[in-house]
Amino acid sequence: MSGLRFIFLQVLRFVLYAGVHVLLISRLVLFDLGWCFFYLGFLLFLPITTPIVVQLLLSFAMGLTMDIFYDTGGLHAAAAVLLGFLRPWVLRLLTPRDGYDSADAVNVHQMGWQWFGVYMTLLVVLHHAAFFLLELGSFRYFGTTLGKMLVSALFTSLALLIVQLLFFPVRRGRS
Repeated sequence: MSGLRFIFLQVLRFVLYAGVHVLLISRLVLFDLGWCFFYLGFLLFLPITTPIVVQLLLSFAMGLTMDIFYDTGGLHAAAAVLLGFLRPWVLRLLTPRDGYDSADAVNVHQMGWQWFGVYMTLLVVLHHAAFFLLELGSFRYFGTTLGKMLVSALFTSLALLIVQLLFFPVRRGRS
């Protein structure tokens, strides 16, 4: 029963992140330079123990969902699958000295500000670099593209940090 509950919870998270992004967040643009890719929260905040194949499938599904809504021809899917592929590498890179516990989650309260900041920055910047470079298709306007990448990465990271602080549980004292 707990497996079915877990699957239901992940489907609900998928629908919430995709729905909030499509209905609300996609309308927010900073100076025609920064966009918030809120749906990345679904992929970034998956449980640490999620198998890589499941991460890749979920990344593709979320990216394809965004591509369908925005008619972007696979840009979101490609960048999201790259994020899903790189996530285990980044988690391995950031593994604490004692390793991860089975109960560990990608949570700023549980893992700490430094760990979370590096994790979020690496994955969001890599996703945005892939997305905007694929969108551009060349290095002709690299300065503008670099500006879009950085402003969008900052915007996305701040939005996802706010979600973490508001909706994810605070770590309780160890007993």
